[in-house]
Amino acid sequence: MEWLLILELLIIFVAKVVEVTLATLRIILVNRGYRTQGTILALVEIALWVVIASRVIVGINEQPLKAVVYCLGFALGVYLGSKIENFLAFGQMLIQVITPSDEGDELASYLRSKGIAVTTIDGTGKESPKKILMIYCNRKNKDMIISEINKIDNNLMIVATDVSSLKGGYILQRQKIFK
Repeated sequence: MEWLLILELLIIFVAKVVEVTLATLRIILVNRGYRTQGTILALVEIALWVVIASRVIVGINEQPLKAVVYCLGFALGVYLGSKIENFLAFGQMLIQVITPSDEGDELASYLRSKGIAVTTIDGTGKESPKKILMIYCNRKNKDMIISEINKIDNNLMIVATDVSSLKGGYILQRQKIFK
């Protein structure tokens, strides 16, 4: 293979990885309410796509390897985009902890001493009274909060779900990334 072809294949691969990584992040940003940032990423993404796709389509008959490199770049871009999103952890979560009734207040006090806002609700389980702890947090703090809960009791039922909209209340401050 000529060096120019190898260079072109490498450029196609890297550019496709970058383009699809941006596309993955754009979708996540828009879904989490970061519309302006998502729009800016869309502009860069589509510009890259036009250039990359035209290079592949124009030369695909002479060099079918361009299509293979394009596909590999796409796959790696999706993977990297999801890894980056997990690292940045945009958005908020609701963590619900179901404890035996007599242990819930102790856990809530411990979490509050760590600066974590907790709302408690009395509940009834299948066989005994329960205490439900509700914690709204930034996704970036989820693992830390669950780790604190597990320091007290690592056999509790913990449910963590994404929150699409949150207004008011107290939440641990997050680092400003985009807003």
